[in-house]
Amino acid sequence: MAALEWSDALALDLPLMDDTHREFVELLAQVEQADDATVVQQWQALITHTEHHFGQEDDWMAATRFASGNCHSTQHKVVLQVMREGIVRAQQGDLQPIRIMTGELALWFPQHAQTMDAALALHLRRVGFDPATGQVHAPDALPGELIHGCGGSSCSDQATATQATDTAEAAAVA
Repeated sequence: MAALEWSDALALDLPLMDDTHREFVELLAQVEQADDATVVQQWQALITHTEHHFGQEDDWMAATRFASGNCHSTQHKVVLQVMREGIVRAQQGDLQPIRIMTGELALWFPQHAQTMDAALALHLRRVGFDPATGQVHAPDALPGELIHGCGGSSCSDQATATQATDTAEAAAVA
C-alpha cells in the first residue's frame, strides 16, 4: 500500500484540479514502488507532471488577482526546486534523496491540498473561474487588491497584517 492514496479527503470539488491531484498521487505511488532501475524515470515523470500541475495553478492564480510572489506560488517553486535537486543527485547515482523525498511529499501533499489548494478552489468558485477556458464569469467578485497570501483566511493579507501587528505589540510590551 502506498504512503499516500487518493481519498475523498483530498477532493476539492473542482474537477480539473481534482484530476490533476489524483494523477500526482498516482505518480508518487509509482515512484514509491519503483525499483532502483526505474526510480529515476518515475521521478522524472513526477517532476514533469508537477511542473504542469503547479504551472496550471499558478496561471489560475495570476488570472484571478493573486500577486506573483504569493505564498502558494512560492511553495510551488520551492517544492519543484527540491524535486529537481533530487533528480540531479539520482543521476549521479545517489537514489536516497528521491526515496526520502517520496515519503516527505506523501506527508506534505495532503496538507498543501487541504489548505492552500482548498483556498484556491474556493476562490476560483467564488469568482466563477472556469479552469478549462480561463474565463472569469464573476469579474465583480475579483479582489480589488492583489492577493499576497495563499487565499485562505489564516494566510490572507489581512491575517498576515494582523499577525504582524500582534507580534509587534507583544514585543513592545515585553
